[in-house]
Order: sequence, then structure tokens, then C-alpha cells
Amino acid sequence: MGICISTNILGLVGQRVNKIKFDERTHQVQIVCRRDRRKRAVDPVTGIQGTVNRYVSREVRDIPFMGYPCILKIELAQVFVSKNVRRMEACELVDKGNRFTRRFCRLVSGLCRHMSIQAVARHLNLRWETVKNMDIAHLIDTLPALDPTQLTGLTSIGVDEVARAKGHDYMTVVYDMVSGHLIWVGTGRTAEVFSTFLTLLPIETASGIKAVAMDMGPAYQKSVKDCLPNADIVFDRFHVMKNYSKAIQNQRRLEFRKADKNNKDLIKGSLYLLLRNADKLSAKQSDKLMQLRNNNQNLNLAYVLKEQLQALWSAGTYEEMAAQLESWCQIADASNMMYLKKFAKSLRRHCIGICNYAKHQLTSARIEAGNVAIGMIRKRASGIRDTEYFKLKIRQSSLPDDQSMFYA
Repeated sequence: MGICISTNILGLVGQRVNKIKFDERTHQVQIVCRRDRRKRAVDPVTGIQGTVNRYVSREVRDIPFMGYPCILKIELAQVFVSKNVRRMEACELVDKGNRFTRRFCRLVSGLCRHMSIQAVARHLNLRWETVKNMDIAHLIDTLPALDPTQLTGLTSIGVDEVARAKGHDYMTVVYDMVSGHLIWVGTGRTAEVFSTFLTLLPIETASGIKAVAMDMGPAYQKSVKDCLPNADIVFDRFHVMKNYSKAIQNQRRLEFRKADKNNKDLIKGSLYLLLRNADKLSAKQSDKLMQLRNNNQNLNLAYVLKEQLQALWSAGTYEEMAAQLESWCQIADASNMMYLKKFAKSLRRHCIGICNYAKHQLTSARIEAGNVAIGMIRKRASGIRDTEYFKLKIRQSSLPDDQSMFYA
């Protein structure tokens, strides 16, 4: 005894299911439909009801049905508009000229967010180019527009650069640091690129921006000074500590070259111990670190200064933080370590931006989280050659992944 499956369950609006059959040769499920004759034919251009000139059959691929590829055979009406004009009616299920349903394109794009194009193409038995084009079309159709002229209520923003591949095609990304949303993506990493975004902002929005978080590169600083003269530049703790970690690494390498055989064995493999926070080390690691500090005064001072540098961001006011930073630089200058002296010089040069943290309590945690997501995109794709597609994927990664690709 057979049963009737409602077209509402299958989501076939305007169609009536005639039969569902399984093709043993292709291992595909075929759903054969006829257009619901009760539905009036409407001209897609004018929206005026018309008469049916003829019915046209289309065969499109739909989302898998019961674990098998699914082919839909639907029927659409050709609308008689005038003596020499006839148009195909619009269909909610599939776009004009497309061989795949909208929900299948949505499924493909959803899979591409978590899988490589090659993996999606292999699992769905599609060409690589087809999967990419479907993802691009769906993202263009569904992603919210990033229009700087429509932005309002910004008080603090963050800017950073990302690369399509290491050393290739850099792009500028801008975030709202309050909401954490991505608000702009531009091609390039120059001052002109960031200035383009800032000049597009409404005057009221630009004047309301109090702080801009960034790394210590000069290009974005120039843009802020030119376009937002009243906004404070804030250099994030992450970038400062990252630069100091490089100084420790270089100093450790220098100490290794100067050490005798016994001390070389002690210094070998110690970089992790010097850079890691003390509360994250095991008892064995702490003992080795203590032994290293007792045997090497320069590395001991570099480690102590690392702890003191981290404490800078606990200062309550700008003046207090600036005073502590100057004291730190004086200790570094008094040492005989070239790399620490060089780093202290950089700190003094960027003192205002570093100490502005005390005024705004602004970090680039949201930017770094976005960079991690962008890095995952590059890793899945083993690099992306299409810059415009990469920009779309960046915009997609900034949105919450709370919409299921499988269910409406």
C-alpha cells in the first residue's frame, strides 16, 4: 500500500508530486512533478497575472533524499504577455538558468564554510569550479552589505592586515570593537586603503570614534592622524608582547653562541620556558627555568623584564602607565643587551599609543580571533588565488554560524 507525501514536506511550492522513483542505474532518486494548475501564471517583470502559453519541463538537482542524490523534474509555465512577448514565470525553488535548487546551493555554501572546495566537490560528485561558483553566488546573494556610508554609532574600531597567502595580496580588515562585527574589507594594506574607508564614513560617525586599535605599523597610523585627528591610537598588548618575545628569542640565540658546552645544553630548548607564563609551567619545567635563570644573568633579567612588562597593563591611569613604561626602559637601557635596548627604543617611540590602553581599555582580541578564522580559511584551501572570493569568505567567517545548512 503506497502513501502520499505532501508537497509541503518536500518544499515544492507550486508543484504537485506525480511519482517518486529510484533509478537503479544512476542510484538517484527522481521526483517527478507537474505544475499546480490552480496557481495563476504571473509575469515576473510586471507582476501582472497572465495566461499560460505552454508548460516547460526542467530537470534540476536537489538536496540528497534518504541518502541518495535527488533529481527534481518540475514544470514551469511560460506566460503570454503580448503578441510577441512570452516570459517564464519565476520559481521559488530554483533561480533562472540554474541547474541546482536554491536549497542545494545553500547546502554547498554551508559545507564550504567548514570544508575545502575539493572535499565538497568529491562528496557531492561535482566539478571543483561548479562548487566554487555556487558558493560565490550564494555568498553574494546572502551576505549583508558592508557599506561604510551607512555606519552609525561607532566609538572604537580595530584595523589589521591579512594575506590571501603568505606574502601575497594583503587586505585591510576593519572591526567594530564594541560589537565585534566586521564592518569593512579592502584590498591592500597601505594608508590610502584605510583612508578610503575612513573618508566614506558619515561625518557624525567619524567624529564619534574615540579610539582605533592597531599594530605598530606606520601606514594605518598615518590614516588615523589624517582622517581622525581627535581619535586615540591604541597599540594592543598582544603586539607589544609579540615584539618583546622576538627580542628574547634573539637574545637567547646570542647567549647560546657565547655559552660553553654545559651552558649550551641548559639553554637548548629553553625558549618555551622563557616565553610561557609561570603559572602555565609544570613543576619540572619550573625547576629547569629556575636553573637557567641562576646560571645566566642576561636571560634572567630578560625574563624578569617580561614579567614587569606584562604588569604595565594593570596601571589605572595613563600617567601611571607612562611612568612605569619609562622605568622599564631605563632598566633595559642599563643592561648590556643590545636587543633589549633596541626594544626599549621602540617602546619610547610608541609610548603614547601603548599607554592609551589605560584610557580606553581596548584590546585587539576580536581582531586576533578574526585572524584565526581567516587562517583556517587559508589552511582549508591551501591558499586562495581568487582575492575577491577570499574577501567573501572573510565576511562569511565574521558572521555567527547559527543557521543550519540542512534545515530551513
